[in-house]
Amino acid sequence: MAGDRPSTVARLLRALALVEDGLLVALLAALVALAAAQIALRNLFDTSLLWADPVVRVMVLWVGMIGAVVATRFDKQISVDAVSRFLPERWKAAARVATDLFTAAVSLALAWHSARLLLEDRAGGTTIFASVPLWACELVLPVAFGVIGLRYLAYAVAHGRNAIAAGAAR
Repeated sequence: MAGDRPSTVARLLRALALVEDGLLVALLAALVALAAAQIALRNLFDTSLLWADPVVRVMVLWVGMIGAVVATRFDKQISVDAVSRFLPERWKAAARVATDLFTAAVSLALAWHSARLLLEDRAGGTTIFASVPLWACELVLPVAFGVIGLRYLAYAVAHGRNAIAAGAAR
């Protein structure tokens, strides 16, 4: 039956989740391996890979940003929500929608400005290590902030619908 098959959107979201998880696992494994190799080379052979330290710094940035994207998929990001504890029950859903919209706005603004930074660095032609352009290392910033912003827009819509449905049920 056609109703039993997942929708195109559901399949795309599942594919995005697989890409996120795969990138996160691969980058984290490579980061640990490269850092361990650097420690071993320095302690045992009194040498190191010249390019490894800048690569590790870039990998930490990528792991952090992709980790933030994965956290938003599960709605498990860090949040400071002292106000909603004191709100009446009927206002908590509206506060959640406002928080989601604020988070989306900030994330999308960060995506926009990090994309501008990336384009400026691309035009400048700066390299970070081994002829790798700086803009390529920064590519995770606008993509991750964009995904986070879009997810929070979707959360705002979903929480808004839930609040409306809960209000109608009363």
